[in-house]
Amino acid sequence: MAVGRTTTDSLDASIPTIVGASRNVRENEGEIMSTVDRQTLGKGMGITWHEVSYAKVTAQAITEDTILDNPQQMSDTDFPLTPTVVGIETLITDRVGERIVQHGVAKLGVLAQNAMTRKKNQDGLTQLDSFTTYLSAPGTTLTYGNIMAASVRITGNTTEPGPSPLHAQLHAFQIKDLTDEMTSPVGTYDVSSGGLSADAFRNGFKGMIGNVSIHENNEITIDSTSSDAKGGVYSKMALVLVQGRSPRAVAVRREDIGGGATIMYHYDEYVYGERSSGNWGYEIYSDATTPTS
Repeated sequence: MAVGRTTTDSLDASIPTIVGASRNVRENEGEIMSTVDRQTLGKGMGITWHEVSYAKVTAQAITEDTILDNPQQMSDTDFPLTPTVVGIETLITDRVGERIVQHGVAKLGVLAQNAMTRKKNQDGLTQLDSFTTYLSAPGTTLTYGNIMAASVRITGNTTEPGPSPLHAQLHAFQIKDLTDEMTSPVGTYDVSSGGLSADAFRNGFKGMIGNVSIHENNEITIDSTSSDAKGGVYSKMALVLVQGRSPRAVAVRREDIGGGATIMYHYDEYVYGERSSGNWGYEIYSDATTPTS
């Protein structure tokens, strides 16, 4: 018979393990879908969405003596996009559903949908890397001028001017450089009375630069070797997201697996494409080193 005080170590076999709370691993915030033009490939419309654009024609000056015999030929260009299917499968046995804590079961239900949303966001960000021209440069600090240059090159494009609204998708570390530029007067000028610099000093940079809405999107990949990131500035009409069949989830029972299980299949069908290639979107390629000050 043991002699001494009874502590939790003495009766550790009798102490239950209770999961008091559960959570999903946080997703990087930011999404691109709401900043692009969205179209639907409806039922009975085939497998490819088509948009036809018509080239501009030219008028000429005439006088009273002019016999106008110079017809301008009209031409069209097809812009086809074919949505593809993405999906994810999950399988949970009935035993798992019965034995894990119920607040954990509730968290499992959103994981697959989060994965689908994340992929859709990442596929949209891939389009930024396909823009013909990049501004700034690897290893250089992003500045207001880079964003402003992209803005005016889109709206002032001589081939086909891009329409507003304009958007920018940038990693938080790139936006930090914009904040530093806005707050550089701190210590030199009094910004206590308010204004853009004071707001950026208090809250970090938020809002617009040169008619461009700035969006923080931390799904943007930072190169592990060079610490650079590829964001982008674009007209909403530059990128089109064609939705095929609507997102759906299907449950399938499998009684032959593990004493009974439920398989969930999540599907989506979509494609991104770039209109007026090279005219309405610019990649922002700049340093995204982890900030230390």
